[in-house]
Amino acid sequence: MKRNHTMMQFFEWHVAADGEHWKRLAQMAPELKAIGIDSVWVPPVTKAVSAEDTGYGVYDLYDLGEFDQKGTVRTKYGTKQELIDAIAECLKNGIAVYVDLVMNHKAGADETEVFEVIEVDRNDRNKEISEPFEIEGWTKFTFPGRGDEYSSFKWDHNHFNGTDFDAKGKRSGVFRINGENKSWNQNVDDEFGNYDYLMFANIDYSHEEVKNEMLEWGKWLVDTLQCSGYRLDAIKHINHEFIKEFAAEMTRKRGEDFYIVGEFWNSNLEACREFLNTVDYQIDLFDVSLHYKLYAAALGGRDFDLTHIFDDTLVQTHPGNAVTFVDNHDSQPHEALESWVGDWFKQSAYALILLRRDGYPVVFYGDYYGIGGPAPIEGKKEAINPLLYARCHKAYGEQDDYFDHPNTIGWVRRGIEEMEGSGCAVVISNGDNGEKRMFLGEERAGEVWVDFTHNRGESVTIGEDGWVAFPVNGGSVSVWALPDAEEEEPAAEAQNAEAKGTTDRGATDSGATDSGDTDGGTTDSGATDSGTTDSGDTDSGDTDGESVTGEKVK
Repeated sequence: MKRNHTMMQFFEWHVAADGEHWKRLAQMAPELKAIGIDSVWVPPVTKAVSAEDTGYGVYDLYDLGEFDQKGTVRTKYGTKQELIDAIAECLKNGIAVYVDLVMNHKAGADETEVFEVIEVDRNDRNKEISEPFEIEGWTKFTFPGRGDEYSSFKWDHNHFNGTDFDAKGKRSGVFRINGENKSWNQNVDDEFGNYDYLMFANIDYSHEEVKNEMLEWGKWLVDTLQCSGYRLDAIKHINHEFIKEFAAEMTRKRGEDFYIVGEFWNSNLEACREFLNTVDYQIDLFDVSLHYKLYAAALGGRDFDLTHIFDDTLVQTHPGNAVTFVDNHDSQPHEALESWVGDWFKQSAYALILLRRDGYPVVFYGDYYGIGGPAPIEGKKEAINPLLYARCHKAYGEQDDYFDHPNTIGWVRRGIEEMEGSGCAVVISNGDNGEKRMFLGEERAGEVWVDFTHNRGESVTIGEDGWVAFPVNGGSVSVWALPDAEEEEPAAEAQNAEAKGTTDRGATDSGATDSGDTDGGTTDSGATDSGTTDSGDTDSGDTDGESVTGEKVK
């Protein structure tokens, strides 16, 4: 019996630029495996414009921290050999490694060139606002520190279709490169009329030499690193037909088990469906819609109707292609797509992705270990660890939902025979203290369950009819399950949890009693869903899972 699978995004925007991150990953691999993480998404491994760049200002795709370029041999995260060693250590510990690929643009060119462009409106890229004219652009990449090692391909303005700075005129803009067969690609997101151009020198995937070079690089990279899969950055800006071809080539190269997930930052479900159709469902997508639902729930407090938390999300309509997450490096405070899920709802949000049947959940490094930089945030491993444990040991079997009250929802996982002691009941409240009466099965009559989050200190006994009322604190979550040997006595600090009530949950307490109701369904209070907002995109600055147990095999 294979256990549920869980990914960790092993970086946040402000990870120390000390060149030690690959070493940290190697050292922490046993710890990650022990807490239930069996795959990691690592940041871009290629040489960027400086040793401090997070990796999305990509310069040389073939320099993994090996050549003296851009003032450094190592990347922000370490050297090529340290990267290879870290991946090997992860694999030895049973942890798959997915490498972040930035294929949309190139930055930090070695030389300028003079070429003809047409300036377009920033807000409507199909609208020309100038006649053709010449600029001096940073578009020539010769890689003097690497030379022809691994690839002799040199980039110039013919391999791009747009740029954003005129060195001669010393001004910025969105400049479409003019020339034979030069235009924005049409197989991209239609925001701003056409969202092919994002930043820096925009790679032109209508150019055959470019496509061939990028396909060869993708195959070279996996051979070099022996990684388990790729995370594709900013794919709504890249020719969708190329993404389809790239995924097919990598599968041919490495086999069906090679995993690919894409960042298609669009909360519109129909747009996601169209993209998946285009690429023949060869890759998974991050569930951006669910992220914005969680964000809206955190902002809305008790006014958010929890019964609609999964409406219009990818995990609801395409569970086999949904990678669920609470936050990431782009949504963290002060970054390009800031939409941070508030602390009061964070544990509940993680329960909603970790303890459900569907989706491939990701734990964010910044949530688990904390965020650095000018406005640091402490990690929340104490809140997340019980959920990881429950996912690994308890959250199996059939799933029954009790989404019957706007402020208190719950679900049960019935457990499976192959996993002794499995099964759990989850209750979430964004209002007052409440309870949810749910059915576990007559065969479980008399079992005594405890709250693995320790938010509640008491135990509950399943009735002879298989039903029991599971309590939850207001603005909180409880995960009830049959205790393991080490869980027979709930943590001492939890004994007073009920008396202490709730912590700051970002919701106004109206004084009304929310019972959470029972199995019988309740009236809808009319609480509104505060909706979602798609803030656009960024530079990231932007074995298959079929099983009744809900495990996602990747």
